Amino acid sequence: MASAARDTLTPQSFAAGLASALREAAPGEQATPGREAALAIFRRHLGRYQAEIRTRFESREIKGVPAAKQLAAYADELVRALARFASETLAPDDDLLGQIAITATGGYGKRLLAPFSDIDLLFLTPEAPSPEVLALVEYVLYFLWDLGLKVGHATRSIQQCIEQAEADTTVRTALLDARLLIGNPTLFAMFEARFIVACVEAGSARFVADKRAERTERHRRFGDSPYMVEPNIKEGRGGLRDMQTLYWMCRYSFGTRHVSDLLAPDFTRLGLLTEQEAARARRSWDFLWTVRLHLHYVAGRAEDRLTFDMQPVVGGRMGYTRHGRQNGVERFMRHYFLTAREVMRLTHVLEPTVMRLSLGPAANTMKADEAMRDAGFTLLDGQILPAKGVSFDEEPIRMLELLEWSRNRHIPIHPLARQQLIRWERRAASLREDAHASDIFLTLLCGDRPDERPHRARRPGAKEETPDQPEKKQLDHAHWLRILNETGLLGALIPDWSRIVGQMQFDTYHVFTVDEHTIEAIRILGCLERGKMADEISVAYDLARDIQSRRALYMAVLLHDIAKGRGGDHSELGSEVALELCPKLGLSGEETETVSWLVLHHLLLSHTAFQRDIDDPKTILDIADVVQSPERLRLLLLLTIVDMRAVSPRVWNAWKATLLRELYTRVAEVLEGGLATPERDARVAHSKAMLAELMEEDGVSQPDIEHFLGLGYASYWLSFDQETQLRHARLIREADACSAPFVIETQPLPARGVTEVTIHTEDHPGLFSQIAGAMALAGASIVDARIHTLTNGRALDTLWIQDASGEAFDKPERLAKLSHSVERALRGDLDIRAAIAESAPAQMHMRTRAIHVPPRVVIDNRASNSYTVIEINGRDRPGLLFDVTGALNEQKLQIASAHITTYGVRAVDVFYVKDLSGMKVTDERRLHDIRERLLTGLRHVEAKLTTGYAAYDMVRAMQA
Repeated sequence: MASAARDTLTPQSFAAGLASALREAAPGEQATPGREAALAIFRRHLGRYQAEIRTRFESREIKGVPAAKQLAAYADELVRALARFASETLAPDDDLLGQIAITATGGYGKRLLAPFSDIDLLFLTPEAPSPEVLALVEYVLYFLWDLGLKVGHATRSIQQCIEQAEADTTVRTALLDARLLIGNPTLFAMFEARFIVACVEAGSARFVADKRAERTERHRRFGDSPYMVEPNIKEGRGGLRDMQTLYWMCRYSFGTRHVSDLLAPDFTRLGLLTEQEAARARRSWDFLWTVRLHLHYVAGRAEDRLTFDMQPVVGGRMGYTRHGRQNGVERFMRHYFLTAREVMRLTHVLEPTVMRLSLGPAANTMKADEAMRDAGFTLLDGQILPAKGVSFDEEPIRMLELLEWSRNRHIPIHPLARQQLIRWERRAASLREDAHASDIFLTLLCGDRPDERPHRARRPGAKEETPDQPEKKQLDHAHWLRILNETGLLGALIPDWSRIVGQMQFDTYHVFTVDEHTIEAIRILGCLERGKMADEISVAYDLARDIQSRRALYMAVLLHDIAKGRGGDHSELGSEVALELCPKLGLSGEETETVSWLVLHHLLLSHTAFQRDIDDPKTILDIADVVQSPERLRLLLLLTIVDMRAVSPRVWNAWKATLLRELYTRVAEVLEGGLATPERDARVAHSKAMLAELMEEDGVSQPDIEHFLGLGYASYWLSFDQETQLRHARLIREADACSAPFVIETQPLPARGVTEVTIHTEDHPGLFSQIAGAMALAGASIVDARIHTLTNGRALDTLWIQDASGEAFDKPERLAKLSHSVERALRGDLDIRAAIAESAPAQMHMRTRAIHVPPRVVIDNRASNSYTVIEINGRDRPGLLFDVTGALNEQKLQIASAHITTYGVRAVDVFYVKDLSGMKVTDERRLHDIRERLLTGLRHVEAKLTTGYAAYDMVRAMQA
């Protein structure tokens, strides 16, 4: 035990050991060894202390902040030893260190250092430094670089420091924490005294304003939301830099000599934070530093982005394991998001005091009127806050009334009021059964109809508009929900909401956490009502203006994902939550039933439009049977659209809008009593008659008309409109005239966000698989397909494709490459499987391989009267459709249509198939064999990718 204690490395023993090693290595009478020998000694000692701290940190002996402090302490001794060595080497008879002050600045100056962060040094020199001093600076810097360390450096005189700090807030910030490492203490003391005087003379107003502007710009660059599923833990909102910004503002405002640490007890003694708030701040600070150090060690470099491949590794290293239905990585990320929210709350609590001290009172452009004063509120700096004597603790309803007055009067909430909302948020739990509180909440959630004037329904604080007082801009619904969420009021009012705060889904489809996604969906619904997104989502604009059940729709959007993360079907669980919650919030029985129904079925339309054949009459009838009401259909479409658009702007595109609009139109026709699904033979005859008339008008001969009308089976005539059939007829006539073995025609459709590709060739088994492989090699993604074999044995396949960004595949050079790729595949000149394997990059999707995509195959014989429907879930990758269609061909299945959708890294491919005799597959044994063949292929690829990721992760760990 005593031996172990003696071997424990400390900064002091490290410094002593390094000095001793340098003395022993000095040859003969020389005081110092040669540079290369010294470099080896420094490198050995550097590696020892870095390994020591890493071992203690990764074995959880120390957490993030203590480890960062130790790294800084050892770096101090390293720099001091190097400075002495350089001085003795360059000028053994001169006191070079007496002419300079080597100073730590920035985060390193604050005695915190991440494993691969810059060591920030200021070489403080006299006004006219000698060549020997400059040579010392150069020697130290090159030595540190040769050690493999990153160094941020500046060489300045005192006057230059003051001038640079005056001109650049970043420099002023870095100098706030300057501390002497080695050198002339008098020189450093002179700098410190002049810097403090300069700060006092400049005042804190400009500095605080600059730091707030800097923070706003940083949030804009790294994401205004703290709930991005791949956050930057240093620069993102709610990250380390936000806490550092608070520290800098406080340190500058309260004096550089009085505030040494944001988390120190001084803040509680000064009355700026309560003991509980200070404790939460300390936990947040240490958690973020712990995550940051793990990121650096795993990546082997300065890495601050918590990407998908990093999340399970860091979470596992920090001890997060599966608990109940929630896996370890989701538990870890929820802790992160709750910490980010805590940092934002800390900002709202602490910043008002700093601003008040630094900026002083603003000009009072507006004073509280009698009605506002009677309600218990007043104005300060033109912003609303509770009047003196009003207590949120004693009267929690005042918290919601404050928001109501702010909304109705268009007056911003004072930072001090937001501070009090955060401090008393738990008291809102007493309002869960309060009718007045529920009424205010619904007003904040739903707002007024866009065409309603504020005076139509006079609410507390609402004022009549006068001609000389233009109507002020109304803040959107999401603004109030974000205040309720960030302050914690929403979780206190609705306990189920608190369960989804910070809840993420470990996939690449969802960009936000569940709570942020929901608030974004509310925002988009408000935009639709006001016509602000009419160009982007035109299908919903007219519907949004005419909806009758506004409150039910807004509540359904709020609750549609309320049960995520509980296990089971979140739609079913969420509908039960709605049945219990809505009456408590004052919704009627009819509204409650509508909300519950919408939540239960909120995925119905998207699932059907993107994964089923909407040309199949049974598909339309099944939807109509579930919906039953035109109003419910309108509400469900709006809910579907805002839900999809709130996932990510990239998820919504013109093709998906087209499919949803077509599905909505066909179901609406059935619900309104239209003859949307007459007898099949009658519909085919009608389609042929209409086409024959159009072909006659175009001058097509009667034999050619009869020939084309005899080519298509019934399914063909029910799958396309007359305009498309006319194009097909022309294409086949031209092919027959020149005896072309195959014809490929492409038609970009930008309005629908797709390019239509028509291929006419001799039919043979595996044809669609060849086409799918060729498309993959050309960089095209098939999103829908209709496969038809004509009566003459030739194939007429129509595919709709997109590029990687979800847009129409329309560039001429890419279309030419696509046609060439398909031609080579059809001629047999292309080894598709080898070409796909060669074109896939070696590190394909390495960032997302950590996300497990369990293969799944569902075979449904009830979804269609004529076809067996096979739904395949697997990892999206180049060649997936080629592999799957090849497997279907091996099973001797004919594909009639294919519908392809991707959700991040997960692809859902749905095929309508028949056996070779043209019948549905009903034999249970054969269905089992088909399912197992498909699953085997999917599992094999997933296992290879998962194994590759595990090996990749192991190599990274070994390198680090």
